Parts: sequence; C-alpha cells; structure tokens
Amino acid sequence: MRFSGWQVLRQGFAGNTGWKPQWRNPEPKPEYDIVIIGGGGHGLSTAYYLAKNHSAGRIAVLEKGWLGGGNVGRNTTIVRSTYARPGNGEFYTHSLRLWRDLAQELNFNVMFSPRGVISLFHSDGQRDAFVRMGNAMRNRGDNAELLDRAELKKRVPYLDYENGRFPIHGGLLQPDAGTARHDAVAWGYARAADQLGVDLIQNCEVTGIDIVNGRVSGVQTRRGAIRARKVGIVVAGRSSQVAAMAGMRLPIESHILQAFVTEGLKPVIDHVISFGMGHFYISQSDKGGLVFGGDLDYYASYAQRGNLPRAEHVMEAGMTLMPMIGRARVLRSWGGIMDMTPDGSPIIDKTSVDGLYLNAGWCYGGFKAVPGSGYGFAHLMARGEPHPTIARFRLDRFRTGVGLMDEEGTGAQHNLH
Repeated sequence: MRFSGWQVLRQGFAGNTGWKPQWRNPEPKPEYDIVIIGGGGHGLSTAYYLAKNHSAGRIAVLEKGWLGGGNVGRNTTIVRSTYARPGNGEFYTHSLRLWRDLAQELNFNVMFSPRGVISLFHSDGQRDAFVRMGNAMRNRGDNAELLDRAELKKRVPYLDYENGRFPIHGGLLQPDAGTARHDAVAWGYARAADQLGVDLIQNCEVTGIDIVNGRVSGVQTRRGAIRARKVGIVVAGRSSQVAAMAGMRLPIESHILQAFVTEGLKPVIDHVISFGMGHFYISQSDKGGLVFGGDLDYYASYAQRGNLPRAEHVMEAGMTLMPMIGRARVLRSWGGIMDMTPDGSPIIDKTSVDGLYLNAGWCYGGFKAVPGSGYGFAHLMARGEPHPTIARFRLDRFRTGVGLMDEEGTGAQHNLH
C-alpha cells in the first residue's frame, strides 16, 4: 500500500479498517546471499540500499529483539553535518543530502525538520574554530552562518547571555540541519526494504559466525543456522561482542549516553541548540517535550540505562544555558550503548575474514549518519570497494596509524572521547 493524502482520506471513510501490516514477519530461510546482523537504522538502511541500488539478491536482516529497539530509538534525533575533518565532513554532508528527500524516497514521513542547528561559542578561540568549521562546510556546499551576539539574541533571546563563567559570544548556524523522528526512520527503512523483498527477521539473535578456510559461510542463530555468502555486522554498541564471534578484537569501547525528555510545553525552542562549554544539546519535539542530553557516562557498560551523577550534570548544564527550563518536569530518560572509537570516527570496512564486513564505531554521530552509512556500506558489500564517502573509515588505521581521524586533532586516546 502506498501512502498518500488520498489513501488517508479513503481509509478514514472506511473506518480505518483497510490498513495492512507495514512489513512481513517471515521465517528465516536456510540460505541468503547477504545477511545483515542488526535491525537498527544502519542495518535497515544498508538492506534497503543493497536491494534498491545494487539488486544484491536474497537479503535478510537479523535482529535479536524488535526492529528499531536499539540506538536508533534511543537518541536525541539531531541531524547535522557540522564537521570539519576531511573524511567526516564529506560523509556527513552526503548523509544530510539524503535526509532531505528521504520521506519522498521511502514514501514514509520520517518527520525531518530542517529547523536549524546553532552551536554556541564562548571564547575567542572557540569562535575561531567555528569560523574554520563554517568555511569547511561552505567549501563542501553546506550552508553555514556565523552569528554574533546581537544576531543570536534576536533568534534565541531566552539564553543566559550574562553567565560569568560561560558568556555567550555568538554561534554557528547550519540553517538546513535539524531533527527527524527516530522511530519513523527505522519504520520507513524497514517498510521500504520489505517491499523490495528483504526478509526482516525479528527475535533472531546471532550466537555464532561460521568461518571455513578464512571465509564466512553463514551464522548460527537461536532459530537455527543460516548460510550466507556475505555477512555484515551492524550492531552499534554490541560490535565488540559480535565481532568476537569471528575471532576479532575491535578498537572500540562501549559507553552509555543518556537522553531526557520533559512534559509537553508550548512551542518555545525553534532550533537545535548546542552548548559549547557544557556539551549540552536541546531541541523541542513535535509533541512539545524538550529533548536533551550531554556527555557520556564514562564507564564501559552494555546496559541501556545511565547513572544519576551524569543526569545531574546534564540538568546543571541545561540550567546554566537556559534557566527558563527549570520548572519543566522530566518525564523519562533512556540510555544508548555508544560504540566509541579512539579517534571519534566510524569504521566501515572489510574485515580479515573474506565476506565479513563491519559497520561500527559511530560514537556521537550514529543517528544523523543513518542514510549515508547504509548507502556507503551497501556499496562496499555489493561491489567490494568503498564508496568515496566512506573511503577514510578504514579499520586498519588503528593498526598502522595511517589516516587516523580526530575532530580535535588530539590523537588516538581512549580517554578523550
């Protein structure tokens, strides 16, 4: 069924009795051409682009729980391309361009809202860094505007501009960045992939990866063995655990990143606002809730929850930036498992096992990368060579030191995420 205004009207007159399930719930087949481990945003987008762009044959996505139950539904929904480092910058620019037409392509409202992302700066040095970032963005064809304090006050008058410790001097605005509905992104890709013949298999945990003479031959699951010529690992914070099934040790640490949402309020925050000195970021959802987050919890964990000291730190940063939110009541919080690499950049590459591919290490950038990640990973799995937008995301950079990427230029140190 194709969604349209006419279809909504038609179903409304019919009592909404004609809607059908948005994707099948098939039993796993004994063999596929390609198996994707992980039914989150990156895994579903990979399957979709494999089927759409490469006609890659029989494809299955294996998810141990339900589709979209991991990080794709546990984030603050921000979409931007405010990156300066070569490799990262080109990739996120490409991903943002895919976001712009994603709803039309998938025939599903992913609720992409290009409301603008404002990154605040609080010192002369930070302003200079943002000038360089803005110029890098413009050189790639992205929009970027440097706002002085007077212009910023016109757009966001509710910030605490007179804070003695973190005075606000201005901000870098990316006008066509914004937010999207995280659940809708997973559902849209799942529906579109299913329509192209991809089997989306839920409640199918992978327990082993079969390797014969250095080549992958399939996977073991709680629902039986599945043979495959190619296998892609796309499991975010669980990457180290799944890769270990193939005898691999990844340069990844898994940490918790918390997010929070308040009760619904009248519209007040029109943009996404990032606090440059407190690593605090906030936006307002379509339902009126303030959605915000901050730093990692900074301890390795596979739990999808956080700790109270970090929650307190995030609330303090929010109150420092905009005291007006102090009376808003927090409804709920959640945690995502972040797969952090030493240089803060992702990995999309072949592995040492023939036919086994890895997509991991997204650090803070996983949600905004969903379209670009799937597009590039599908190209790699189908053609055996990286798409230009992912060419620098090599796994061996951590072994050789060649091509290490780090937004701050501080090198490969695990304690500097």
